[in-house]
Amino acid sequence: MQRFLCECGNVLFFGSSQCLKCASPVGYDPAGAVMVKIVAKNRVKLCQNGVKHGLCHWLLPSDSKEVLCLSCRMNRTIPDLNWGRNLMLWGRMETAKRRVLYGLLSLGIRLPSKTDNPSSGLAFDIVSTLSNPTVTTGHLNGVITVNLEEADDTYRQINRQQLGENSRTLLGHFRHESAHYLWQRYLSDLPWDDPLRLAFRERFGNEWIDYATALNTHYQRGSQPGWEHSYITAYAASHPWEDWAETWAHYLQIVDGLETCESLGIDVRHIALPLVMLPNAAGTLPAMLPQSGLTDGEFLAWLQRWMCLSTVLNEIAHSMGEPALYPFVISVPVAQKLRLAHHFACVWGRRYG
Repeated sequence: MQRFLCECGNVLFFGSSQCLKCASPVGYDPAGAVMVKIVAKNRVKLCQNGVKHGLCHWLLPSDSKEVLCLSCRMNRTIPDLNWGRNLMLWGRMETAKRRVLYGLLSLGIRLPSKTDNPSSGLAFDIVSTLSNPTVTTGHLNGVITVNLEEADDTYRQINRQQLGENSRTLLGHFRHESAHYLWQRYLSDLPWDDPLRLAFRERFGNEWIDYATALNTHYQRGSQPGWEHSYITAYAASHPWEDWAETWAHYLQIVDGLETCESLGIDVRHIALPLVMLPNAAGTLPAMLPQSGLTDGEFLAWLQRWMCLSTVLNEIAHSMGEPALYPFVISVPVAQKLRLAHHFACVWGRRYG
């Protein structure tokens, strides 16, 4: 995540809604990828969900006929905001969603709304189990559904413990489900012999394995023994689609984490830790894709920086009596999957952005 500057020179962050130096209201302009003052000369207006509910700081042109920002216009369903804690929980949901949309847009991935493009657009259903007890978090045909109660920290941690997960966050939900959306949008209709689809199958496995059966097996029998050697999480071992989604979520997390450190002046290259270096093979693409030793090396150096940084973050968390911030291990097979995720991001941002 970038660091931003107010016109007065004060530092702003992605979640800022007011400059603490000049007291001006500020917001994020997704068109320019900048934070700006909300004043007449800048020709911007605040999203109506910010004006009415104080829960969105994204902007749109002042002369736009739209009243909702790019992010809020993607909402197909929102909870009843007049009931209980829904307004507060929905605000947490929207904060996580905006951060994921920022990350995808920063990669150059175009994100049409489902209203503008019914076939490949994106929409969100934020649904409470109190209004629909059968709701589950997931993706279907360009619609990402998230259970509103996941924004309750206690509810989410109970689920994390029951499912045996190392980490469970709202941001992680949106990142994970964005992978399913991108799979359907960019990969699902490719010919079987397309290099991108062949590469996916080589790294993640045959996606035509029966999905429902695979998930039932995972939940009934538990984690595969030794999953740590080839997967980033136990859930990733349940099916190639879930392996891809968990890998993509971690890729976005690494991109965001390193960008945040670099924008705040933390030079990760100077962190000296006696880590086991990943072999060159960890940074390579499947043979059917274009090969570039230079790009492989740059990716491997990038990933190694993250491994150093995440170790530091974990040790800082432990020194404060908290659990690890990044409780995951990147093995060589996982690194190779991350390399393919990076390739997909470059292709989608360059070809379709």
